[in-house]
Amino acid sequence: MAIRITQNMMNNTMVRNINNSMGRMSKSYQQLSTGKLVSRPSDDPVIASRGMYYRTSLVENEQFLRNAGQAQTWMDSYDTSMDEVGKVFHRVRELLNGSGNGTYSKEEEKSIAAEIDELKKHLGDLANQTVNGKYIYGGDNNNKPPFEIKNQGGKDEFIFTSNEGKVEMEMSQGVFFQVNISGKNIFDSPAGENIFKTLEDIVGDLNAGKSAADYLDRMDNHINNLLLERAALGARSNRLELMTDRLDTDSVSITSMMSKNEDADEAEVITNLKMQENVHRAALGAGARIIQPSLLDFLR
Repeated sequence: MAIRITQNMMNNTMVRNINNSMGRMSKSYQQLSTGKLVSRPSDDPVIASRGMYYRTSLVENEQFLRNAGQAQTWMDSYDTSMDEVGKVFHRVRELLNGSGNGTYSKEEEKSIAAEIDELKKHLGDLANQTVNGKYIYGGDNNNKPPFEIKNQGGKDEFIFTSNEGKVEMEMSQGVFFQVNISGKNIFDSPAGENIFKTLEDIVGDLNAGKSAADYLDRMDNHINNLLLERAALGARSNRLELMTDRLDTDSVSITSMMSKNEDADEAEVITNLKMQENVHRAALGAGARIIQPSLLDFLR
């Protein structure tokens, strides 16, 4: 059975094909101007879905990098603080060593006691050090000073009133990194000797005219304990550096995958566009021959 093809049907088909051709060229022009394969999810749902996943992953990774940066600030603060604490410990030991030689007069012993008392106060400042408004030695209760000064019998005593809770930051999905160090780890020896109590005893004995050389072993315990904590801090800092490097690598990798998924190949787009323009011109030429001369005259 023959099918009758009317002039109107040919005209409609030609217009539809030309419109489709213009749509393809418009898409190519858009890809060329934006540099992206899609401008809306409906252009390609698969590419759009992958793009959303990559963007979410990148935002998440950037947050992990910010966490790593904050953690590094804590590590640097502890390193600086421990360095200062170490200087105080060694200065006290130096003074004790000189006191044990028996070459100082009572007045000089009292001067040493006064200096050690000032060093004790400086340690108190270090023990209550803050970073971004948080007390670094305060455990997870870091909104208040971990060491409180209480006057006992006319003497200022530093009392540890905080806790040893962990402060952790997420470095990747389900991976947490402890950023804090308990004040007890630094200012108490493994034997439970509080450095502030040790210094107070030293000052008391020196002011009473007694030799303080017997405290050398106790100071050595504090110094050795501090060295162990600094070594642990170094190991933790190295781990943080490795985690940060991995996060940086992940950022580059995710960005690369997102680019491969969404970015248009400029050379390919230009080539396709030229082909589409040629096809479009050919369609227009064919259409001009299909449309009746009377209609062409009218269109002119």
